[in-house]
Amino acid sequence: MPYADLHVHTTRSDGSLELEAVPDAARRGGVDVVAVTDHDRVQPFDGPVVERDGVTLLHGIELRVETPGGQRIDLLGYGLEPSTELEAILGTIQENRIERGRAIVDCVESRLDVDLDVTIDGGFGRPHIARAIEAHPGTDYDYQGAFDHVIGSDCPCYVPRAVPSFERGQAALSESCRLVSLAHPLRYRDPESALALAAELDAVELQYPYGREVDRDPVERAIERHGLLATGGSDAHDERLGVDGLSREAFDRLELTAD
Repeated sequence: MPYADLHVHTTRSDGSLELEAVPDAARRGGVDVVAVTDHDRVQPFDGPVVERDGVTLLHGIELRVETPGGQRIDLLGYGLEPSTELEAILGTIQENRIERGRAIVDCVESRLDVDLDVTIDGGFGRPHIARAIEAHPGTDYDYQGAFDHVIGSDCPCYVPRAVPSFERGQAALSESCRLVSLAHPLRYRDPESALALAAELDAVELQYPYGREVDRDPVERAIERHGLLATGGSDAHDERLGVDGLSREAFDRLELTAD
């Protein structure tokens, strides 16, 4: 059972877990430390590390960036104290999320002849739309089917979103966070090029529930080659925390809670 789950989403982005419910979910999962890493959003915390009901919460963030080769990857920032530059980036992203969300919803409603029960605000993304499609009695799609046939890449209602460059995003996170890690490197179409960019980061996510057999050797080689730290988490989008993560010893190596 992990001591620390360093990849958790709440309703402030595309998760279903309320931020206030994170400590209870952590205790149920046997987790002592949780990093709240909502997409493109900061948390209403009064510091980079806070204690809530006996659980240590790290102020984190997940930021999608585009590499020089055109691949989009995700960066995880931990111990967040947002700089002016990062706040500017996030403001632009949230504006784009709202515009993009409206465009996708309009397309889905027109194509499926339904009215979706969604509120488009900051943090809005395709998972919200997929849940609304699944919940609507007038559609035949479940959550995954919505992505596979309606709103996923190459589907009729897909709209790409604007993201910052790797260089700009990495610089802003490095200025704002105690540690920056490459998220789930084996999910990308070109893991090797993503891992090569990890040389410019502090860490890479080694422990991650891919849901399939994966060869973690390339990740471990990148950690050794570039002198990186190893992070890990469940990428939880519901209340099931602690599916993956770090041991106490592995977490302590990160020194994220040191004064």
